[in-house]
Amino acid sequence: MKIAVVTVVAGRHEHLGAQVRGLRRTTVEQVEHIVVSMGDHAIADVLTRTGSAATCIEIPADGALPLARARNLGAAEAVDRGAELLVFLDVDCIPGPGLLERYRCAAAAPGNERSLLCGPVTYLKERDVGTEGPGLAALTAPHPARPNPPAGSVAHGDNFDLFWSLSFAVTTQTWTELGGFCENYTGYGGEDTDFAATAVASGLGLRWVGGAHAYHQWHPVSDPPIEHLDDIVANARRFFDRWGRWPMVGWLDAFAARGLIEFGDSGIRRTSGHVA
Repeated sequence: MKIAVVTVVAGRHEHLGAQVRGLRRTTVEQVEHIVVSMGDHAIADVLTRTGSAATCIEIPADGALPLARARNLGAAEAVDRGAELLVFLDVDCIPGPGLLERYRCAAAAPGNERSLLCGPVTYLKERDVGTEGPGLAALTAPHPARPNPPAGSVAHGDNFDLFWSLSFAVTTQTWTELGGFCENYTGYGGEDTDFAATAVASGLGLRWVGGAHAYHQWHPVSDPPIEHLDDIVANARRFFDRWGRWPMVGWLDAFAARGLIEFGDSGIRRTSGHVA
């Protein structure tokens, strides 16, 4: 089963370099790496400096990052190159040495057809910056909100709201059936929840792949992500229009608690005197 890894990126050059080095340490050979640069013209040079043979696609990004469109373009390139399994990795994620092989085995196992395959993700701390290679194993502590089956096992899931796009795999056949990410979403938040909702509506399964570890590299974050307020509000509305329920409720409630929005049965409204 030919594998292609799809990564979308804007900035995060050091993180991309660590991911490239992590892919070299995986147990699967001859993996295509498709990197889609969103308005960052330095990405091709970053890949060259790391000695990567990745294919770099550049698309413009004026304003909000076109995350959904970038993933779709990367997947289309991978399919054109003959990929049978698409592995999506956030640029912040370093793959564990067994990640690709675990995903490939899970995709080939009977009963996992037409499924989203998701591996555990460890969020590294600031003190872990620069840790790569064998040193990552000692830091393995998957996010407790999601299942973490034993390595080599695959668990069936039913809570698609736990799907995160930062590390997942899907066969090209299933990807084509789903039609990719909805490109109505731009900027931060919502497009992966929409992708999972589309999977539910299509009757797909959800599988938690034990041992397919990814390590999310530390970077500063805000909680809630106020710098992405406008994107989150706009994308939440898009999701509601498509599915009849609100996504990202925790963030919306937190914004409301800070007086940044009004959020309730009547919808979302900015409190700064204009509707976002």
